[in-house]
Amino acid sequence: MPDLFFDSAFLSGNWERDVRIAVDAGGWITSVRTETTPQGARHVPGVAVPGVPNVHSHAFQRAMAGLTERGSPTGDTFWTWRERMYGFLEKLDPPAVEAIAARLYTELVRHGFTSIAEFHYLRNDPTGRPYDDPVEMGRRILSAGETAGVGLTILPTLYRASDFGGQPPVAGQKRFTASVEELVGDVAVLGAGAAAGTVRVGLALHSLRAVTPADLSVAVDAARAMDPEIPIHIHVAEQTREVDACLAWSGARPVEWLLDHAPVDSSWCLIHATHVDSTEVRGIARTGAVVGLCPTTEANLGDGLFPYAEYRDAGGAWAIGTDSHVGRSPVGEVRMLEYAQRLATRTRNVAAGPKARSTGRVLLDHAWSGGARACGRRIGRLAPGYRGDIVVLDPSHASLVGRSGDDLLDSWVFSGDDSPVSDVLVGGTHVVRDGRHVREGAVAEAYALVARALGADTPQLALELED
Repeated sequence: MPDLFFDSAFLSGNWERDVRIAVDAGGWITSVRTETTPQGARHVPGVAVPGVPNVHSHAFQRAMAGLTERGSPTGDTFWTWRERMYGFLEKLDPPAVEAIAARLYTELVRHGFTSIAEFHYLRNDPTGRPYDDPVEMGRRILSAGETAGVGLTILPTLYRASDFGGQPPVAGQKRFTASVEELVGDVAVLGAGAAAGTVRVGLALHSLRAVTPADLSVAVDAARAMDPEIPIHIHVAEQTREVDACLAWSGARPVEWLLDHAPVDSSWCLIHATHVDSTEVRGIARTGAVVGLCPTTEANLGDGLFPYAEYRDAGGAWAIGTDSHVGRSPVGEVRMLEYAQRLATRTRNVAAGPKARSTGRVLLDHAWSGGARACGRRIGRLAPGYRGDIVVLDPSHASLVGRSGDDLLDSWVFSGDDSPVSDVLVGGTHVVRDGRHVREGAVAEAYALVARALGADTPQLALELED
């Protein structure tokens, strides 16, 4: 594979010119040289920056985006949205899920996400029974990732109960449930077939509502016996109702309980963690765990605001995800995070804090480093030993023209929605050229067939829920 040559690149915190990057046949960066020449290399015009990890995805929800925006005489909340989601997924079979995920992943990579952590809980058929191949849905996710050419961390998800104290699952949750032994088996099977370097298999615990303490302990121990550094993700403290229910059940807040009863460390990713107090903020930061923030989804669902400035001051690690995919751009997510904090504090440049530094760079530095840790993959840097995941920005784009250095990152994040991403390489392979995914046509066509079929039933579903 010929070396890649870039006019300039962001390398381990520094801006360099005339950069030559060698990527081997396995997709790993083997050398990076600066102030060199393009002779014998493949010149990719533009500014190279690391691909951004996406630490939280429910791929099937891409096809729901825009279909739950209806008011209700009794008020609409996260919990009523959840009921609509349960009804929606009744229609999804494995081919539909693969088509939706492939479409989503091509959109994500086109905007600069190059690795995705798929929090995968849609396991069973519509009756609640496992498919003949229990990991059929997981294989469909892996196939979609291969089609889109993205890196994946697939997280088979333990889901056993409907509420704290091991309450039995409700009807809408029948497609999610499995025994601990079955779920650990899913992790093992998917791990055995994972493409080296491209796919990492982890474990997700849906939430403290859905997993009992005993099941959590057994699942974590079993997963770590297979892989001592396995990524472990969990939804936690997303809604105030969840916090209140946890207090009633245990006398502790959700993150408080988790830190006291689970082996939380730097391999864990706490998704949302929206409603945390000061003690919990400091506790998360001490463990080295990553908080997975999904600002656009959290706004869409009315979750609330994470205490960002306090967590920043505690030195906490965080990363971004797109969750329900009402937003699908890495810069859209970090911009929403920053703007929400500005509205809450009535100040500017909250992520930068009391330092004269680039806000866009601070936001992206966290997204790169925290995202790599949460995905459990060597990504997020353009350096030897890391994956050749490279996003190329067009310096002639209206939002970037005349900009250099960190001003490029600030302008990428804060200069509108017209994307300046021209090319994306994943593992050194070109998957986006001139702003278009190389498999755009076929993937879009397959998705359109599924979306039209699903959309035809949506008005009836909405009326049933209103009744």
